Amino acid sequence: MIPKIRTGTGGTYGLIRYLFGPGKQDEHTDQHVVASWNGFAPDPGRNPHYTLAQLANQLDQPVKAIGDRAPAATIWHCSVRADPGDRHLDDNDWATIARRIVHATGIAPDGDTTACRWVAVRHADDHIHIAATLVRQDGRLAGLSFDRRKAQAEARRIEQDYGLRQLTPGDGTAAKNPTSAERWKAERTGRTETPRETLREAVRQALAGAADEAEFFDRLREAGLRVKLRHAPSGDVLGYNVALPGDRNRDSEPVWFAGSTLAPDLSLPRIRRRLTDGPADTAPPRPGTSRTDRSAPARTRRDAAGTAERATVLLDEDGGEAAAQLIGAGELIDALAQTSPAATRAELRDAARAFERATRSHVRAERADIRALRSAARAIVHAGTALGRGEDGGATAMVLSTLVLLTLAAARWHSARGHAQQAAASRQAAEHLHAAYRHSAATPLRTMREKAQALPEPERRRHEATIRAALGEPDTRTGHQDRTAQRFDALAATLAEAEKAGHDPKALLEEAVDRRELETARNMDAVLVWRIRLLADLPALPNGTGKPKAGTTPTKHAPGPPATRSAPPTPARSTTDPHRPAPRR
Repeated sequence: MIPKIRTGTGGTYGLIRYLFGPGKQDEHTDQHVVASWNGFAPDPGRNPHYTLAQLANQLDQPVKAIGDRAPAATIWHCSVRADPGDRHLDDNDWATIARRIVHATGIAPDGDTTACRWVAVRHADDHIHIAATLVRQDGRLAGLSFDRRKAQAEARRIEQDYGLRQLTPGDGTAAKNPTSAERWKAERTGRTETPRETLREAVRQALAGAADEAEFFDRLREAGLRVKLRHAPSGDVLGYNVALPGDRNRDSEPVWFAGSTLAPDLSLPRIRRRLTDGPADTAPPRPGTSRTDRSAPARTRRDAAGTAERATVLLDEDGGEAAAQLIGAGELIDALAQTSPAATRAELRDAARAFERATRSHVRAERADIRALRSAARAIVHAGTALGRGEDGGATAMVLSTLVLLTLAAARWHSARGHAQQAAASRQAAEHLHAAYRHSAATPLRTMREKAQALPEPERRRHEATIRAALGEPDTRTGHQDRTAQRFDALAATLAEAEKAGHDPKALLEEAVDRRELETARNMDAVLVWRIRLLADLPALPNGTGKPKAGTTPTKHAPGPPATRSAPPTPARSTTDPHRPAPRR
């Protein structure tokens, strides 16, 4: 159940006329009063002898009685909407809900016969509107301290009492939702989202890894936004406003949004505080090749994977250090969302939008160094769009595998502090990242499995034994258990590559297992694959399908039933899914 409160000026007639009218698109039906301050308010919806003006005049009488002493804002309007999945509530239910809301907010406490006048109007099955005046009948002004917070708290109690869907309580740090007028305008103009939402995402992306204020504003303009700076008499910039090209009001003027109205953390003072944690390297990375001839997008994604893993460890900390890491992680996801290939762009954009909520809470992000995360975000942005194949695709899977663990760690951190909305947003971001990961990892892991199948039998068995010992799993050789061992194929191929490159496979595997957050993974083996490839500096995408060496034979499994010998390899889902339950250690 969602209550939304607004205040306004003037008399109540305009609001009453809208509530009893047809609506913007004839969506209002059976308009009628379900409750009022005295139980006898005129109902122009059900009684033709009453008019809208009569109802508005009765509501406005206390305001008119005090004349010039009336406050500037005299109208209090609260809509209360049930969730689409909730059961049907009748007029008696809505009347009781209205009385509970006006009591909780201070509009009309129970037993107060001289409180504000109010009326609850129902013109749809799933919601009511409460219209009230902010002058009490005894001439005093209504005391509405924290009325929005009180309405939300009462809504949570109503949900429990009526058996309705339990919504997560807010903490006042969420970005402002688009208004009904903004949504209607977007629908009317053919937009899939409101300008407020489009601008919020564009500002976040422009901020991701920006070195300074000037670069931030340059990125906004390069994104095609209109930018207006507010200056003090001294010439210093006090704030900024942004607008979408073509978005104009009825006077044909641009519709401007201040950064603080898009989200609390997008005000210029908050942005400046974040920019003090500037990237370690303020110059854009120069195109080039490493000794393995990796592209710039691949290199920056590999570096970001290591940075994100270190940030994940810091989420076990309490207070501002962990909260700051979440802000840096949000910039990293934003950077990936704007440089991802088309196949994963939608999921990563959804992940960035979801995780944006997880970066804001009442835990102050202070005295924390997030330069590494901001540098990683900056490098990804300047490296340009990654390809969805080859080393770019494999490196993308590598960093996404780590970010899935990071967002799950963020959910755990928020849950431990009672941040319900932020925890839910973190889990939602993890699901979107997971979907993007599965797409990116499919080809690299398939190639690794093929290379493992081509390893000589003794070598493959040796690596499998190393894996089982590190994970604390028993050795098996036949039957169904032997078939399930194929889940180790990508990991065995990775250990073989590392050994060929001069590394100790056992030491590498033990180091990867000892790192934190492994227990969070749904597929421990897939996480270990990417950790080892990063530790050993192996290509994210092995070069082609492995072929047996001269004088060797392909891997053979122990004899079993015909169905066992001819069974296809384990489906890719079991290897590419980093969220399946991990084996016991």
